[in-house]
Amino acid sequence: LQLLHAGRYAYHPLSVAPSKLKAPINPFTPRALSAGGVERHIADYARSAKLAREAGYDGVEVMGSEGYLINEFIAPRTNKRIDRWGGDASQRMRFAVEIVRRIREACGPDFIIIYRLSLVDLVEDGSNWEEIVQQAKAIEAAGATIINSGIGWHEARIPTIATSVPRAAFAGVTAKLKPHVKVPLVATNRINMPEVAERILADGGADMVSLARPLLADPQWPNKARAGRAEAINTCIACNQACLDHVFENKLASCLVNPRAAHETELVYHPTQAPKKVAVVGAGPAGLACATVAAERGHQVTLFDAGDEIGGQFNVAKRIPGKEEFHETLRYFRHKLAETGVQLRLGTRADTATLAGFDEVVLATGITPRKVDFPGADHAKVVSYLDVLLGRVTVGANAAIIGAGGIGFDVGEFLSHAGESPSLDPQRWMAEWGVDSSFEARGALARPEVEASPRRLWLLQRSPGKPGARLGKTTGWIHRATLKAKGVRMLGGVEYLGVDDEGLRIRVEGSEQLLPVDHVVICAGQEPNRALQAELQAAGINAQLIGGADVAAELDAKRAIDQGSRVAAAL
Repeated sequence: LQLLHAGRYAYHPLSVAPSKLKAPINPFTPRALSAGGVERHIADYARSAKLAREAGYDGVEVMGSEGYLINEFIAPRTNKRIDRWGGDASQRMRFAVEIVRRIREACGPDFIIIYRLSLVDLVEDGSNWEEIVQQAKAIEAAGATIINSGIGWHEARIPTIATSVPRAAFAGVTAKLKPHVKVPLVATNRINMPEVAERILADGGADMVSLARPLLADPQWPNKARAGRAEAINTCIACNQACLDHVFENKLASCLVNPRAAHETELVYHPTQAPKKVAVVGAGPAGLACATVAAERGHQVTLFDAGDEIGGQFNVAKRIPGKEEFHETLRYFRHKLAETGVQLRLGTRADTATLAGFDEVVLATGITPRKVDFPGADHAKVVSYLDVLLGRVTVGANAAIIGAGGIGFDVGEFLSHAGESPSLDPQRWMAEWGVDSSFEARGALARPEVEASPRRLWLLQRSPGKPGARLGKTTGWIHRATLKAKGVRMLGGVEYLGVDDEGLRIRVEGSEQLLPVDHVVICAGQEPNRALQAELQAAGINAQLIGGADVAAELDAKRAIDQGSRVAAAL
């Protein structure tokens, strides 16, 4: 059981903290705890642990990181007290040490106490390495059984768990602490496959690893790993779209690649009592989910796709720097197709004759990019995002991107990077984001060393306001920060006047401008590809639409996989 007090991160006006300092991500200013209040909170932690033991728990984890209450006492950034609970490092850590000591007293010697210690704060005026080691030794002496690794505060402007963060990027800081304590250490953050975990353990950098989101993606992860079946794991891609984003939207947390997560009793894949011949047209995310779930239930499924590989829009997404994890989802679906016996017919453009003999037809035929309507829209400079991302067009040194939704930002990432993705090189990634890879500096911060974009780019949107405002809450800021660091100029409220040999002509706030670009990349939305549905209806064949063929407002893999799975569960 984890014991967590949010401190100044608590989203209500009665929040408390060591000092009266508002968090930049919270509108409420906390009240500074009195000395008596500090003592009462320590007693509350001890009582909570004792209640957990009485309820049958083997132990508790004390959340001492991520910028929550305990961490706020430890860091000079948030602790400005002048009593015994503030001052130098030994005074600031007193609150944490007393909590662990009182829990040990209350629960006895055999009760497990895991302490999650912030090894890198990633904020200004965080702890330095000397203070972190001092704290770890004190926590161990106070009675902790295990120390877990906390990475970054929630208000940090450096990502720690998003898709673009390299796998096990912060495992090195756990290894750095290992010589200083005798209790077992846990490595954490972006450990999503068994080979990553095994490498950390084999190198001696940690005694255990921690998984959270990977168990939403595949609750059988540990069993598959133990059985040596890593290829069967539905890998967490660290997108945050259905887990953390849902939490911040007051929705039930789930998982983009596993829509059954937290819906296990409602979305059930019962074996069918009446097997049918099912045709699924389109091997993108929606079609793959539908075909594999239907086959898992016992239906005879044939999956058609006109292309030469499965994946649909995932084959586009996997090319974006920082989205390499989409390769894993495609690997999982390839395994699942074979495991469930789906008959895969690639390079086949299904038509009425092909589909006439099936009991059920599901169309996951995807989208077509929306065309724009302004003077010069047919100019040679104007290209589709698909042409760019699939390598059909080599974009020049100056380019404008029309459309600042998820696709527009992806194209911006693609065009502003050169060479290997930083997500595949932890040292390069840390340098770009300003992380001190030695972890010695206060907050583990360093001056960012951003590699220059190989192109001059403009990212434009027709609607007024900040480009990217509708991106996911937990990842949108990362995309905006990345493009800003690369020097991409982002403009909202743009009127497109036309394209000619000189470039793209626009009007912004009443002022006309000429952007001297070599290419204009259109990312202005999509339209459902439903041509086959009309043909089938004319032939008297009913078909269900799923994925982008149903709703193409924005490419949404979360909705596509969920919808495909639910349609298959109802067949």
